Amino acid sequence: MIIGERILEVSGNKDKREAIKGLSINISIEKVDVKGEEVEIEYLYTANYEEKVGKLQIRGVLLAKEDKKLSKEIEDEWKKNKKIPESYTPMVLSAINYSGSANGTLLARVLGLTAPLIPPRIQISKKEGK
Repeated sequence: MIIGERILEVSGNKDKREAIKGLSINISIEKVDVKGEEVEIEYLYTANYEEKVGKLQIRGVLLAKEDKKLSKEIEDEWKKNKKIPESYTPMVLSAINYSGSANGTLLARVLGLTAPLIPPRIQISKKEGK
């Protein structure tokens, strides 16, 4: 379970005064440190505003407390493949994306960029039969 977070570094720039043509978000896991049941996941959240209009970066650490079995699985997967277990990935990415969006919004406002929010894809399905 994720129990906290530390922001280590923030940076941003706005290079052009042009309309933003798109936004891409990249999340990379840079380091995983496991000590017993405590797990620290260092990440880098990057929002790129197309076409080279600007960029935001937030480096942070997620703090988690997991049972010994899951902690060991996380540690082993990181040491072997520099990845976290697939079953654990959605929770980690969601937490990083939430933090990046919330904290990135404040940074974007200062720079005159739009908030780094990507809306979910909405799909309408047709109702079958009546």
